[in-house]
Amino acid sequence: MPTPSASSTDAAKPAAASGGVQSLERAFDLLERMADAGGEVGLSELSVSSGLPLPTIHRLMRTLVSCGYVRQQPNRRYALGPRLIRLGESASRLLGTWARPYLARLVEETGETANMALLDGDEIVYVAQVPSKHSMRMFTEVGRRVLPHSTGVGKALLAGFPPDEVRSLLARTGMPAATEKTLTTPDGFLAALEDVRRLGYAVDDNEQEIGVRCLAVSVPDSPTAAAISISGPAGRVTEEATEKIVPVLKQVAAELSVALASSGNPAH
Repeated sequence: MPTPSASSTDAAKPAAASGGVQSLERAFDLLERMADAGGEVGLSELSVSSGLPLPTIHRLMRTLVSCGYVRQQPNRRYALGPRLIRLGESASRLLGTWARPYLARLVEETGETANMALLDGDEIVYVAQVPSKHSMRMFTEVGRRVLPHSTGVGKALLAGFPPDEVRSLLARTGMPAATEKTLTTPDGFLAALEDVRRLGYAVDDNEQEIGVRCLAVSVPDSPTAAAISISGPAGRVTEEATEKIVPVLKQVAAELSVALASSGNPAH
């Protein structure tokens, strides 16, 4: 175990790459590795994946446990702590706030309702929406949670995942039919994801709600898996309209990606 003086020196030492505090960067790196692991992890596993020595990891984890961001299980392994939930919820709300000007542009240029959604665990959660100005329009409550297999945003997000991870998710959630057009088999859904990767966008064609079509794209390099979409009556969101809408979706997603990666207020 390091001495107290070694600990304070390490904590105050700036990271060479960014000019930040190295111990903070290491702590957040460990939290992200734990999130990627998706469950409990041991110190030795974190040491192998991060390349940090065990004493350093032990000290950082002890601090994170005392702050409530990590919890130590009875089996001595570690899991993400409940205090992160409040941070995550606040961050999701902020993400939705930052996205609204970009969604408003989508509405202005396509005429249809625009949405932003995140993958939260095995579910899709809608974090922002700007409604269409049409009297007949789609409405999804912000905060609503749905299963990904019947949504355009779900397809857009899962297209970036390895097939075995997608199969595992579908096995956990099941694939209930929201409509007669919902994909209800893993093979059918994986084939749809191949189409998403080939075309660069996803389609929900009456799969979540009869009479509604949705077009969606993922937000590149988003700090958390995110997608934006437009949704409207199938009579308006036709194949012909799709050709005009998709380039707008991709452009707005690219601009939102840059905004989320920048420092300060992204909605500039």
